[in-house]
Amino acid sequence: MIIDLRSDTLTQPSPAMKAAMFEAPLGDDVFQEDPTVRRLEDKMAVIFGKEAGLFCPSGTMVNQIAIRLHTRPQTEVICHKESHIYLYEGGGIMSNSMASVKLLDGDYGKISAESINDAINPDDDHAPETALVSLENTMNKGGGSIYTLDEIRPIRKLCRDKGLKLHLDGARIFNALVASGEEAEHWGEQFDTLSICLSKGLGCPIGSVLVGSKEAIKRARKIRKAMGGGMRQAGLLAAAGIYALDFNIRRLAEDHSRASVIGTELGRHPLIEKVVPVQTNIVIAKLKGIKPEEMIAKMSESGIKAVKFGKDQIRLVTHLDFTDSMLEAFVQRIHRIN
Repeated sequence: MIIDLRSDTLTQPSPAMKAAMFEAPLGDDVFQEDPTVRRLEDKMAVIFGKEAGLFCPSGTMVNQIAIRLHTRPQTEVICHKESHIYLYEGGGIMSNSMASVKLLDGDYGKISAESINDAINPDDDHAPETALVSLENTMNKGGGSIYTLDEIRPIRKLCRDKGLKLHLDGARIFNALVASGEEAEHWGEQFDTLSICLSKGLGCPIGSVLVGSKEAIKRARKIRKAMGGGMRQAGLLAAAGIYALDFNIRRLAEDHSRASVIGTELGRHPLIEKVVPVQTNIVIAKLKGIKPEEMIAKMSESGIKAVKFGKDQIRLVTHLDFTDSMLEAFVQRIHRIN
């Protein structure tokens, strides 16, 4: 039995999800005539208390559309130095929006209103105009760390006071909500736009949704078209998203529980120096006396797959295809590695 913990994007659609996909009524979404896509977009918008939504092929596209929406050339985006929009989206901030970026430090990938305020550029011809703040929840490079609403509200107030837009890369926002117990609608109130990924913890084969005001989504649709994101009978894919929203959110707590066990067991391993506090479904372990490539090779020999996550770290991510029996096998196998 192979235990694959490289990412929560590796999940396979369940038979019930596949059935929903193949039974979905379809239309041409570029003409805005796919009823299933419309249903998904409306459903996600309602969940977060927003006016409209836009279905896209990927989380990267959704984030890049939002950045393009909220910036113009010679403006600047403020984000954490390990944000997905900066590290893992192919230089899209520059190539898609011709915007600059200011990178901030922060514990476990989170930034504060104070640090953002200090990073806002003055009204000076020498500096790009600060236009957008982007946050990430959960924070991938922070080990699945989560913001709370109490941390977000001062940032929202600052952005309003300074005339800045606020975007949330909410690729794993439902993991954060399940862990914190906070309401999605309250999160929607804090941001101008939010991106929500369907193909990570929710187990869909593809897709993300951008939510915001009607005007923002109207403009975002035009940007999506220019980026090549217009899809035709996309309801086949959107149906998987509807199914996931109905059935795959509450079960995220199971992923978090299993990740916590993995974190505990790794913390006891002689080749692990430290495990980043586990809040959701991501486990990041700092190694000692061994290189990530060597550790990953040893784990692979034991039937466990993980990924390198920095010069001395590995990452493991739990997901809906990782079961209790796999967890039991993981615990047995990991302690045989030396």
